[in-house]
Amino acid sequence: MEFDKIKNKGQARLFKNDYLEMMTKTHPFVVYCMYFPVIVFMLYYGAAHKGISAGTETLLFLGGVLFWTFFEYLMHRFLFHMIVSSPRAVRFVYTMHGVHHEYPRDKERLFMPPVPSLILACIIFGTMHFFMGWYALSFFPGFLFGYILYGSMHFAIHAFAPPRWLKALWRNHHLHHYKAPDK
Repeated sequence: MEFDKIKNKGQARLFKNDYLEMMTKTHPFVVYCMYFPVIVFMLYYGAAHKGISAGTETLLFLGGVLFWTFFEYLMHRFLFHMIVSSPRAVRFVYTMHGVHHEYPRDKERLFMPPVPSLILACIIFGTMHFFMGWYALSFFPGFLFGYILYGSMHFAIHAFAPPRWLKALWRNHHLHHYKAPDK
């Protein structure tokens, strides 16, 4: 993704339709309200109704958090920065992630909006359940928690000045945006 200029102020308009445009934005609080209850419910249901022990639940939850990191890397590396040539594919990649690189300080587009997020979450949970059975009730909440941690850190990196002890992390992320978006 190449842009004439990275814009630190303002916001891109992705759709002509105001309703669709509104659906491309969200605030971290919305994501927290959507997913923290899901995390708690799934952990409770797995323990209370599917007999998953606390130790197993803890290990699977932590595995889910780690798996999120791997998943995010793969998505960012191979999908979000995919080289495409057709106008439709260019628009798709731009809408999915390029807009974030052109407007990195847009606080309303630092988390995935609720509708696509919920659709993807259902697909991912279904896939995990297919492979793991009811253990997905412990693994998927860890995955969601990893997403929330990552998204919160990503929001902080783009929205706030770094604390001294995290300056290097901020700098590395900004290098990704301003110098080497393909790395």
